[in-house]
Amino acid sequence: MNVLTDNFSLYGKGLWGTVQLTLLAGALALAVGVLIAGFRVSPVKALRVFGTAWVTVLRNTPLTLLFFAVLLGLPRFGVVLPFMVFAVLALGAYTSAFICEAVRAGINTVPLGQGEAARSLGMTFTQTLSLVVLPQAARSVIPPIGSTLIALAKNSAIAGSFSVTELLGTYKPLNERGYGIVWTFVWIAVGYLIVTLTLAGVFGLLERKLGVAR
Repeated sequence: MNVLTDNFSLYGKGLWGTVQLTLLAGALALAVGVLIAGFRVSPVKALRVFGTAWVTVLRNTPLTLLFFAVLLGLPRFGVVLPFMVFAVLALGAYTSAFICEAVRAGINTVPLGQGEAARSLGMTFTQTLSLVVLPQAARSVIPPIGSTLIALAKNSAIAGSFSVTELLGTYKPLNERGYGIVWTFVWIAVGYLIVTLTLAGVFGLLERKLGVAR
């Protein structure tokens, strides 16, 4: 217990870093994922090709390799940002591919007649998607999106290896101070449980309120 009480501020900073990464990267992933899902069902072939390429590349690229590409590759092109921002970009882009597929699956559950009725009223593809299809699809994608964001919270641990303050990275200074590695990781695990169980509770509530009746 003294590992936690003696280093409460260190654990607190690490936990806050993980929460920040999860919230910021999650928001980016949701925004980009929904956009790419729109591309994948677009009547414009170029957008469909771009969306397919985005999902295929990111889903099949190891997250650690993507971190290296963003944190080490972008500065070579003159893009110099804080490591935290680079980590958010890497996590957000990677997770957006999975969000996209969850949203696309939800779009496919909406009856075709809904879109056809909207088009018969003179609505454009963008209007049909945003006003008719996505609101109905959102009800069925809550569980998979929740699971994806929980995975994002756990994937944020990789950021600690790239000089980003987050929960898993607290083991380094604690190990240098001579604390037992077992209890160090026990409290790190408790921190991740707090984050993931909170996300699970939020999406569980959303599913009960908005989800499709079964």
